[in-house]
Amino acid sequence: MRKIALAILMCLFAAPAFAAGFSDWAVLLVAGDDHAHSGAQSQVFDNARRDLAASFAGIGFSRNNMVQFSVEPDKEAQETGTTAIANALWDVTDRAKGGCLIYFTSHGTGDGIVTNGTVLGPDLFSKMVDNSCGKRPSIVVMSACFSGQFVPVLAGDNRMVFTAARPDRTSFGCGEQDHYTFFDGCFLQALPGSTDFAGLADKTRACVSKQEQELGVDYPSEPQLYIGKAIAANLRWK
Repeated sequence: MRKIALAILMCLFAAPAFAAGFSDWAVLLVAGDDHAHSGAQSQVFDNARRDLAASFAGIGFSRNNMVQFSVEPDKEAQETGTTAIANALWDVTDRAKGGCLIYFTSHGTGDGIVTNGTVLGPDLFSKMVDNSCGKRPSIVVMSACFSGQFVPVLAGDNRMVFTAARPDRTSFGCGEQDHYTFFDGCFLQALPGSTDFAGLADKTRACVSKQEQELGVDYPSEPQLYIGKAIAANLRWK
């Protein structure tokens, strides 16, 4: 995991990709918890949130159109909360009308994704996304255990939905010694060498599978990918 983290940090300072069409997209980045699976304090989700902001800026998304959330808010991130997230997504999409990019990383349960001590379920989250993003091209990444449950409610012709696990599977790498979860680390590692979000998803899934095989897990997470027929032209940045 340390080798992966070092490689990602090097990529963050590499020359930016030549992006087209993302500067007017709204970006929502949420770190939903600040604990490892053991209950110990951990920065694993915030590490991803901060580095995703830098990486997305590197491929053409505007920092001015990004809103970030953390259980431990800082100068870049507001405090994670369902109402605050809904309001911020509405506000940022009001000024950035090109599309929506949402990345939510946290623990997951069978009922949804952990959001600062509460659980945000698929139905409510999909209503939040529908309300703010509507028919715009939208990319939604849910990085959590059991996150495949979000695919059916978020799917649409104008959507790409990518999740860290099947609806009935856990994901891995949220221990107190981990810098990123397996999924977040693989996503960040794959991004600099990708040219579009579909290819990025494929590389991420292959990386996750390799790490899980090395760990010897009995039930792999099997990240889920849905791509609507109308969004393909909006997924490329090179």
